[in-house]
Amino acid sequence: MAALHEIFGGEATAWHADVDFHVHTTASDGSDTFEEVLGQARARGITCLAFTNHDTTRGLSEAVALGERFGVRVVGGIEVSAYDFERGRKVHVLGLGIEEGAPALAALCDPVLERRNANTHWQLDRLVEAGYAVDVERALALARASTCLYKQHLMAALTDEPFTSTGCRTLYRSLFKNGGICDRDIEYVDARDAVRAIVEDGGVAVLAHPGQLDSYDLLPDLVDCGLGGIERFHPDHTAADHARCADLAERYNLLCTGGSDYHGRFGAVESVGAPI
Repeated sequence: MAALHEIFGGEATAWHADVDFHVHTTASDGSDTFEEVLGQARARGITCLAFTNHDTTRGLSEAVALGERFGVRVVGGIEVSAYDFERGRKVHVLGLGIEEGAPALAALCDPVLERRNANTHWQLDRLVEAGYAVDVERALALARASTCLYKQHLMAALTDEPFTSTGCRTLYRSLFKNGGICDRDIEYVDARDAVRAIVEDGGVAVLAHPGQLDSYDLLPDLVDCGLGGIERFHPDHTAADHARCADLAERYNLLCTGGSDYHGRFGAVESVGAPI
């Protein structure tokens, strides 16, 4: 954790506008490559960012080297797709200070990627069977650049409308939510196991956007497992979330982090380091 405190100037509750600790690329469900993100970061004056792709550390070694070329400090990271089985809700856990190939995380997350890939292929089959004009080759090409096939790839193969458009969001909800033909999820890992794996691999485990997923109640249990931080600043967080995160960070001696949760064209945030 010392290196992360160094980035924050030694102040655990500070937030710097030139730091972004939550960024996705084509290695998971983002639209931009590591190089494209770093070019944008340099142009926007971002001095440090963490690549936190879902359930994978693939490409982090390359990203660190690219960061040196672009003059942007890269922190290796991951976002583990987890679950609070006691309360029946999703929980996302960021791992910061992670190296590519981190073994405990690979053992935990590789099966999640396999389940996600199988499920999204099932969803693709449902779309084809239902007669939707889905560009299958485009979806599969996006998957090949990633670690598996994602719903974002299916949406990109269904429509050219921006992710943030009313048409795209309406189509997404009709297919993937509320009993739509693609409304089927996968089994996730226990959030406690996610924290333990991150710590075992030498990283700092951070509870991601608890305001978005309403995962605050699990925090004390995660602290017992080694949680070291909480994502205070996130595009979906309100002023009340900022205050609640700050209070919890002080109570449990946690590092406060923040990030854009950038996904490129597949997300609502326009750029890395966007105001949060």
